[in-house]
Amino acid sequence: MGSRVPTPPANAPRILLVEDDTISQAYFRAVLEALPAEVDAVATLACALARGQAVRHDLWLIDLSLPDGAGTELLQRLHERWPQPPPALAHTADADPGSRAGALRAGFREVLVKPLASAELAAAVRAALAESGGLPDWDNAAAAAALNHDPANVQALRRLFLDELPGARAEVVDSARRGDDASLRARLHRLQASCGLVGARRLAAAVESLRRTPDSPAALERFDHAARDLIR
Repeated sequence: MGSRVPTPPANAPRILLVEDDTISQAYFRAVLEALPAEVDAVATLACALARGQAVRHDLWLIDLSLPDGAGTELLQRLHERWPQPPPALAHTADADPGSRAGALRAGFREVLVKPLASAELAAAVRAALAESGGLPDWDNAAAAAALNHDPANVQALRRLFLDELPGARAEVVDSARRGDDASLRARLHRLQASCGLVGARRLAAAVESLRRTPDSPAALERFDHAARDLIR
């Protein structure tokens, strides 16, 4: 979390991060940029509104309590600017169920309670981006890093992955529809590892979303669409 800001790849999703605490903002930013993502970080409602109205983001990550207003108010005003808004995640140090319920009613997809583990933050963001289509199908840099920067290895493993994907997709969909939670989680676990090796970023996020909410028809539909898009 030094002063050097890495340059995100051209296809990286763009995230509006609203956090007024300097330490928390630096932590969030480091986790998000490691996804990778391009991060617009601001500390006030006024700055967030100016930035969020000027630029179309793939995700809004908003603190519920800001020096000049509430995160729910900011979300409402951003919705006025963007009638088809990107997904929004709230974050707060307040674990009160009433605060969470109010944020969900306001339109937040999920409420993340601080302090927040980096893995939990990254998983929630990936799941939200998968919902919005803010992730590319392939992450070539991640695949290259996982396979010792050998293009031939990347291509060979992706061919094997795509050969096996129709069967994996069918198993996931069948297990979910039968309500076989154990089989579903086991298959998603294996598929998530494979996605990481070949850089199937969008499918990996959809797998994570379905793993977190196995009873969600929307999560199953996102998984199915992501898998079919790769199979075609």
